[in-house]
Amino acid sequence: MESPAVTFTLAYVVFSVCFVFPPDEVRSAGLTVQSLLAAWLGSEDAAFVQYHLRRSTGTLLAHSLLPLGYYLGMCFAAPEKHLCFFYLASKGWKTFFFFAVLFPAVTSALAYYWSRKGWNNHPLARTLAVYALPQSGWRAVASSINTEFRRIDKFATGAPGARVIVTDTWVIKVTTYCLHVAQQQDIHLTVTDSRQHELTPDSNMPVQFLTIRVASMNPYVKAFDIRLNSTEYGELREKLRAPISNAANVVIHQSLSDLFLETFTSLVEINQTYTVPSTQELEPCIGCMQTIANIKLIKNCQEPNEGECQQCYCRPMWCLTCMGKWFASRQDQQRPETWLSSQVPCPTCRAKFCILDVCIIR
Repeated sequence: MESPAVTFTLAYVVFSVCFVFPPDEVRSAGLTVQSLLAAWLGSEDAAFVQYHLRRSTGTLLAHSLLPLGYYLGMCFAAPEKHLCFFYLASKGWKTFFFFAVLFPAVTSALAYYWSRKGWNNHPLARTLAVYALPQSGWRAVASSINTEFRRIDKFATGAPGARVIVTDTWVIKVTTYCLHVAQQQDIHLTVTDSRQHELTPDSNMPVQFLTIRVASMNPYVKAFDIRLNSTEYGELREKLRAPISNAANVVIHQSLSDLFLETFTSLVEINQTYTVPSTQELEPCIGCMQTIANIKLIKNCQEPNEGECQQCYCRPMWCLTCMGKWFASRQDQQRPETWLSSQVPCPTCRAKFCILDVCIIR
């Protein structure tokens, strides 16, 4: 039978790992630094920079207490070691206790130093001060970041401990203990690595993760790496002002939907075209409201009374891209080999059609 000391040690190791790297179950239970210190941290949406100034400091303090917590727990789990009486403990435990007290003492002093003068000494505040105009300070830069973070058009991805956020002006990486910030107009982005994972918790499809180096031309701003799914690469590029170079010649795989959309477009372009009557005026696509409707569904695959496809009598209401996305969304995601040969209902009248029935308007 295992001793209480061994049982407590194993349990504390699991607790410490889950506390430092909390899985979704621990987050949902509220056992994270952010949840425990929520009243002090405030709202991330209201004051993004100020929230992470406190969060990084509070996280460092909380994690530094873990060794001391283990020592105090062992006082009860292993009373025969006499840990409650420091002078009776062995030399090894005295050394452990010394460092267990030293860690939170040093981090407390560091936290106090960072918080002085309204957090002016915090590493994040010093980084932001690099971007401040001569007449202003880091708080003006923080206010700009806070405003852009509240916008709904920002790009955001990644796990809570490694989030990537791209706004109109800034590239931000949120980690457990710090916040990396770089201004878009001053950066070089380079794809440096690619990792292929055959299985993921969310999907049974292969997933590719890209590592992108963000290097600022400002020598006072440290370079950092961001990591994201290759399926989000296109969305990231749309939000960035600077181009992304591929020095390592990494082959970036698109998502299955993106690949299908390319194939769908190429097949439709060789289909029979449709000429709009001169009296009919085309309207914006009701899917995206950005492109003029440019496709019409006409049964061309078989004779009118044959097969599963039906004649659609709707006027042109969709663009080719939106119709391709609709077609892909109605497929069995586990059987991509059947997508091109399947039929789906018209998004408006529900008449069934296949790819051969999609005609581009000329």
